[in-house]
Amino acid sequence: MRVVSLVPSLTEAVATTLPGALVGATDWCTHPADLDVVRVGGTKNPDVPAIVALRPDLVVANEEENRAPDLDALRAAGVEVLVTEVRGLDQAFAELTRMLAVCGADRPRWLDAAESRWLDLAESDRFGVRDSAARPRAAVPIWRRPWMVLGRDTFAGDVLARLGIDNAYAGHAERYPRVPLDELRSGGLDLVVLPDEPYRFTREDGPEAFPAALPVALVSGRHLTWYGPSLAEAPDVLGAALRAVHH
Repeated sequence: MRVVSLVPSLTEAVATTLPGALVGATDWCTHPADLDVVRVGGTKNPDVPAIVALRPDLVVANEEENRAPDLDALRAAGVEVLVTEVRGLDQAFAELTRMLAVCGADRPRWLDAAESRWLDLAESDRFGVRDSAARPRAAVPIWRRPWMVLGRDTFAGDVLARLGIDNAYAGHAERYPRVPLDELRSGGLDLVVLPDEPYRFTREDGPEAFPAALPVALVSGRHLTWYGPSLAEAPDVLGAALRAVHH
């Protein structure tokens, strides 16, 4: 099986499960760290002729991360394309199972371990809140200049909800709304969660925009937004970062 992946999460999943199957991946596919395949451009601007030249049996993609015209062009060139849709943890597990089966793999142990870890999430894994009425409300910026946050129906929003945090913009009409900084500062939030991707928020770039009294958690974007082998350790990695700012 020759596979090209246009999604970092799926790249890591295929490479971990079927070593040697991947022949191409995007420039943004950073895991596994030793991945040695042909790079075929970005998630939003893949090099279609380069992908076709690799003669893949399958291209794996995602309805959110990849553009329909690029996928249509691959199909028109005779390439089989599998498109995943992932907007929550349960869907992530189902789509990973489906994709890996199409690639010819048995269900891997890491996927069983990840699903079990999330199903057995203990109270101690959550954000230190036992009373559901007292769950903290958080904004989750994913970009600045302009400021954009997680809105409705997102995988990362579901991840945080499982960890005991309510997304303040989960009811917004848009999935990734632009929100003025003044609104974020005065929105009655309990917490701001800043991942290091897609925008690379750091201690020097992001927290200074918010009032000093408002807790700001810097978290791993890979563990918040990727659906792959990182899911198994995500509760521990994210939980530690969130509890570090909880008072």
